[in-house]
Amino acid sequence: MARRYFSWYWFPIVGSAVWVGTLLGLLLTWIIDGQPHYVTMDSQGQTIAYISDVGADFLKPLFIAGSVVTSICFVLSLFGGRWLRHRGRILPNTSWAQRIFSIIAIFGAVVGSAGLILLSIFDTKRYTTLHRVFLAVFCGGVLVSALGTVLEYWRLERNHRWSKAITYSFWIKAVFFVVELGLAIAFGVCLTKEINNAGAIIEWVTALVFTGYLLSFLFDLLPAARSRTGEFKDVELTPPSSSYRPYRY
Repeated sequence: MARRYFSWYWFPIVGSAVWVGTLLGLLLTWIIDGQPHYVTMDSQGQTIAYISDVGADFLKPLFIAGSVVTSICFVLSLFGGRWLRHRGRILPNTSWAQRIFSIIAIFGAVVGSAGLILLSIFDTKRYTTLHRVFLAVFCGGVLVSALGTVLEYWRLERNHRWSKAITYSFWIKAVFFVVELGLAIAFGVCLTKEINNAGAIIEWVTALVFTGYLLSFLFDLLPAARSRTGEFKDVELTPPSSSYRPYRY
């Protein structure tokens, strides 16, 4: 009866919506205000604000609130996948390697989420060094989480080749990891070389791409909305029979 009022797939939806809303709130405020030059911006030619530049000003409460809600939803989306596979409400893991990769992904999400919350609290205006440290923690945690997820779904896809949903989810997450890794490297180079306008653009794009990664868990968790505990326990290496249709996989 509880599933009627609660489903795990709500977390990626809420997290994605809140994160996009936070980014749009920051970006549109900066644009509508006439693209002001904040005190945290480089005085030598920087005309495009970083997310942290806008988030360190009067919209800091919005930045913190959005980061906290997004972080909680991010962690719970991954934890939900691990829990539902264990309970047999979505396609189960078939090896210890898959479970270990899943745990690594959750650990990365926890570390990255902690970094996101802390970088929003320790803003670049008052705590420049701490802000950059937590920014690195956030990026590193998300990349570790994405890598663990990709490896888990790679193994899952090998054992559930009949499941198009698993195949699609694997490729979506693999593409995200490659794109996000490339953006993170480019962002790091821009920060090191103080190419601030390009760095700011890359930061906004990277943040939006993260939304796609979070939202991808919606399709993984959605089958649990119509399944019962243990319903997928015996569905491992072979597809279900034609009469077994708890949800379209």
